[in-house]
Amino acid sequence: MNKPVMPPVPIRGEEHWTNKGHDVRLFLWNKCAGDPAKTAGRILFVHGSSMASQPTFDLQVPGRQGTMDYFASQGFDTWSVDMEGYGRSTKDRGVDATISEGADDCAAASEYILKNRNSGPLMVYGISSGALRSALFAQRHPERVKRLALDAHVWTGQGSSTLVERKKKLPELTKTKRRPIDRKFVRSIFERDHPGTADDNVIEAFATHILELDDSIPNGTYMDMCNNLPVVDPTKITVPTIVMRGEYDGIASFDDLLKFYEKLPNPDKTFSVMPGIAHASFQQKNYMIAYHILLSFFTQPEPIYSTYKPGEAAKH
Repeated sequence: MNKPVMPPVPIRGEEHWTNKGHDVRLFLWNKCAGDPAKTAGRILFVHGSSMASQPTFDLQVPGRQGTMDYFASQGFDTWSVDMEGYGRSTKDRGVDATISEGADDCAAASEYILKNRNSGPLMVYGISSGALRSALFAQRHPERVKRLALDAHVWTGQGSSTLVERKKKLPELTKTKRRPIDRKFVRSIFERDHPGTADDNVIEAFATHILELDDSIPNGTYMDMCNNLPVVDPTKITVPTIVMRGEYDGIASFDDLLKFYEKLPNPDKTFSVMPGIAHASFQQKNYMIAYHILLSFFTQPEPIYSTYKPGEAAKH
């Protein structure tokens, strides 16, 4: 007798707020299916330099499953956070929103999630400058990170075609704390490396959602990536780590990332190239490849190590 087909568990979205110090409110967005206490794990998604968290991780486009929806449907309790200066978080203090300040935001967000869910360490995914924020957060708070995913990451900046072009704009960037953004700017993200890797309707939906939340964004991460790299030390990132690199992404050269990867001390590490993908992995035509790679890493079994010590007789 065939078992009845059970309807899918609906995915719920819920907003949360936490404080960073006395002056900053950070907006967190949570999506989960079913009981959040009974999940495959908790994921904190960390956005990049040029847009807030919800356009990046909860973009709604007909025919596609947004990132948080996909991972919630796979049994995860998913969270994202707007860095200070972005989206719905505090953005009236005039801060630069540097990589280091972003790592502080990740710390505040993680503290809230761990307490709110009475949870163990989190899966953490960061993209572009969000990868740098996530890496520095994991460097500072390894006890809060179970697995770390760094997408569109950059270490020293050597060989980065994107940063070469960005440095040409430094004289303008140093004049103000924030830079204006518009639809043309969002489209340029998809045209600078390899045009055609994203569908036009996705780019338009992405731009619309970004501009609903922000008409300007902080310059701090751009300044750091032009002037202050490296901002993380791979030898001090002790948690299991995956480095995800789009085939056409210009933010970091393969050589730069491979040298970073070699220095990661934990043997539980992966380097993955995503074919047909440029910079914004989750908005690409091949976004399901990025989802598959990330899901595989987040659901990888923990290694079992032998208790054998040199000089001991082998036990059979």
